[in-house]
Amino acid sequence: MAGHDRTLASPQFPGDDGTADVALAAALDATLDGDDIGVLQTLPEARVFVPIVPLLGETPTDGDKNADMAAVLMTGADGRQGLLAFSSIATMAAWDPKARPVPVLGKDAALAAIDEGASAILLDLASPTFMVVEDEDVRHLAAGHRLVRSEVGAAWVSSTP
Repeated sequence: MAGHDRTLASPQFPGDDGTADVALAAALDATLDGDDIGVLQTLPEARVFVPIVPLLGETPTDGDKNADMAAVLMTGADGRQGLLAFSSIATMAAWDPKARPVPVLGKDAALAAIDEGASAILLDLASPTFMVVEDEDVRHLAAGHRLVRSEVGAAWVSSTP
């Protein structure tokens, strides 16, 4: 039966043990000293986890067989929504041990946030290094821009001419 061979795609993160990306973890630790730039510099290429939870209609459920799976969005007091993302399975489990982790690159989490109508990424909610990546920064991450430090401060740079 030639011609019926199937191949599976290689996993995007082979050997991933669910711990935080080393560079992202260091950058998150630096936020405790007020330096958020490092997170925005490392996030695009760092693997993060977007939690997926079962929903029955619009209500979270414990996993009804008729439930749909959905990424988690939180709505702030001002009405804006943020997509949850976590640097590790441990930080996600501290928030909700029942959530299912979906590993994605940070830049893909930014694209997902925009696709879902969110204006922010809430990174490591319920963690000491919790950080909100705001609207403009989400758009830059999704567009593939790089954040650089300069003599006058941080600036987003486009890699396309």
